[in-house]
Amino acid sequence: MKWDWKATLGLIISALLVWWVLQGVDLVEVWSVVRHAHWGFLLAAVVVATSGFAVRAIRWRLLLHPMAPGTRFRERFAAVNIGFAANNLLPARVGEFARAWAISRLEPVPVSGALGSLVVERFLDAVAVFSLLALALLHPSFPSEVTLAGQSLGNVVTTLVALLATLLLGLVLLLLFPDPFIRLARVMSRLLPDRAARILMDGLVAFLSGLRSLQEPRLLFGALAWSFAFWTWNALSFWLGFRAFGIEENFAAALFVQGIIAIGVAVPSAPGFFGTFHAAAVVGLHEVYGVGESATLAFAFGYHLGGFIPVTLMGLWYAGQMGMSWSDLGRAEEKVEAEGVTPNEP
Repeated sequence: MKWDWKATLGLIISALLVWWVLQGVDLVEVWSVVRHAHWGFLLAAVVVATSGFAVRAIRWRLLLHPMAPGTRFRERFAAVNIGFAANNLLPARVGEFARAWAISRLEPVPVSGALGSLVVERFLDAVAVFSLLALALLHPSFPSEVTLAGQSLGNVVTTLVALLATLLLGLVLLLLFPDPFIRLARVMSRLLPDRAARILMDGLVAFLSGLRSLQEPRLLFGALAWSFAFWTWNALSFWLGFRAFGIEENFAAALFVQGIIAIGVAVPSAPGFFGTFHAAAVVGLHEVYGVGESATLAFAFGYHLGGFIPVTLMGLWYAGQMGMSWSDLGRAEEKVEAEGVTPNEP
């Protein structure tokens, strides 16, 4: 396991955000909300959130199909849990590499193709999350007087739609004309240090490898449908988490908070998304919907911890079953690079 500048930056950002969310907060009142939580609703929220990893494993079959038809659910589910456990416990988002490396050990999937499928998965997640976030913004219950980042609601919706359209257009162009993108990346790579150039080319090749799954309409629309299913199901866990801590907002608010948190955890952070998750929850619930600070923080810490524990334990169990050590997980990025994620000539 290596600790580089990315890990240090993430730790600093997490510490600052935790300090920000706790600044001036009455922790005794927050603890009182936690003690009086509805544990049945919280357990239901954890069960729904945890079962979402099974949905991810189902969707992954479609993305892996072009390179390895017939991958087994148990193996995909194991790799998913190993990846998220690594992200929860190790720095620098090494979980994506651990997940790709794990599935390549369990199924006849090339590690470069597995990594590319995860890049495509993140793209599909972005489409689903931003679409559901736009629905929440357009819902009549959304506080219309609220401005986001100093912009009116209409401007935010327009920006979201434009972002989605740009992402989709870029994907279509990459699918139809991959060679110009590869040549452009090669030209840019010459201006970069060797390691940065290799990362750029390896990432592009991995992405193009993963895009093979989107060249079949059945796989594309199937994976996109499962993406919407996952994020809608995951929003249900947010809504149940609201109820656990006495927050009476509706399902549209759960979609909104989920979207804000999804954006927030994309920021570099310490392992487990500590700080980024909680700050995004404060923005979504307290700043936008006006939920009390104590209830918001009780939800943020209670829901986050409730979701953190099961997938981490399952991931460590599956890693143990595979004979993967803590050191193996920490070196997943180097293992992936060593197994030939290298650019091919067009």
